[in-house]
Amino acid sequence: MARPRAFDEHQVLEQAREQFWATGYAGTRMDDIATATGLGKGSLYGAFGDKGKLFHRVFGDWCTAVVKVAEERLAGGPDAEALARLSAYVHLMAENTAADTERRGCLMAKGVAELAQHDPAVAGRSAETMTALLALLRTEISAAQRHGDIDSAADPERLAALLLAVVRGIEAVGKAGLALETVRTIADTALAALPRPEGRKSV
Repeated sequence: MARPRAFDEHQVLEQAREQFWATGYAGTRMDDIATATGLGKGSLYGAFGDKGKLFHRVFGDWCTAVVKVAEERLAGGPDAEALARLSAYVHLMAENTAADTERRGCLMAKGVAELAQHDPAVAGRSAETMTALLALLRTEISAAQRHGDIDSAADPERLAALLLAVVRGIEAVGKAGLALETVRTIADTALAALPRPEGRKSV
């Protein structure tokens, strides 16, 4: 019978994530993970596999969390509140970026930039995440259109893609050092650019 693991798997994955987040995939050795977690390399290999498998686990958990945050803000509800939900989500992303004073950015974005070209697992998982975010945004835009807060003649797919690009772009430019107020202005401008029915004011 296998011996039970004498460590908290969730805690170890969090510590591994912090190491990958700080030094990137290429810059992280299993020795670094062992030091960060306090586990021997044998235990790490036995529990999670090699460095690539461990990173895929951490990366997948991060992507799941990204979608969960969006689902909590864009989970549907009354059509009358859809535009407010969209606004709250976009502004949340701006505030989270502004709060990242260490400019570490998003682990998903860092992983994609470093690995997606050569790692099908990373490329596929990030594409799934973007597709899920796009669907959540599209659903809320359609709800806002039904309520008359966004022009019903506009293409919800295109508007969702625009907001997704803004949200992900905010993270990138924030990491590059743009001031907090500039990041907030980007969010405000994107929301104000949503096509409104005649006579309706912008967000």
